Amino acid sequence: MAGVPARDRASSAGLLSIGQVLARLSPEFPGLSSSKLRFLEVQGIVTPTRTESGYRKFAPADVERLRLALTLQRDHYLPLHVIRGYLDDVDAGRDPVTPIPAPPTSIVAAPRRYRRDELLAAAGAAPQLLNDAISTGVIAAAESYTEQTVALLRCLVALDRHGIEPRHIRTLRQSAERDAALVESAVAPLARRTDATSRGRAEELAPELARRLEEVRSIFLRSALERFLS
Repeated sequence: MAGVPARDRASSAGLLSIGQVLARLSPEFPGLSSSKLRFLEVQGIVTPTRTESGYRKFAPADVERLRLALTLQRDHYLPLHVIRGYLDDVDAGRDPVTPIPAPPTSIVAAPRRYRRDELLAAAGAAPQLLNDAISTGVIAAAESYTEQTVALLRCLVALDRHGIEPRHIRTLRQSAERDAALVESAVAPLARRTDATSRGRAEELAPELARRLEEVRSIFLRSALERFLS
């Protein structure tokens, strides 16, 4: 630790640097960055101590607080102000209601993958329907498939019963990709900045804009159906 004042070395004994915190949390949160940690500090999620030289130092309790906040944000899409309020209540000695059900203590199994035959059986789909979905680009061909693909194929089965084939909804995927491009364009000015607040705001803004676009799409569809049925 050459170059670090002795007073700083003493005051930071047992504490972790921002790099050490990243090393501990990155296996659970691969997208975590130092800028995201600084953003969480700005938002009041965690308050690391500072050495006289200005280096951030995190206590083990800070790391656990970060782990909980990141888990709530990643797995349950809770906004930071809700997470901060919950953590503040805990710090104040109150017994707040956990924003989400407590996670099971047993080890969570890895997400299931489905072979082609398992996918067809789980979705109740005919092989030709899957072939059509793949050939039109609605489903990407793969050696194995996720639960999301199962859900999508089930939707295709239901639509196919009424004559709506994969080729008819190909434009929906194209529209979704255009929506994604809109969101990327909107958050790009923030994402390109180097400060933690801007980059963290971009990470929060992107899913919010996606939800708004989905809401607009739903309103347009309901409006069109009302005109058709009236």
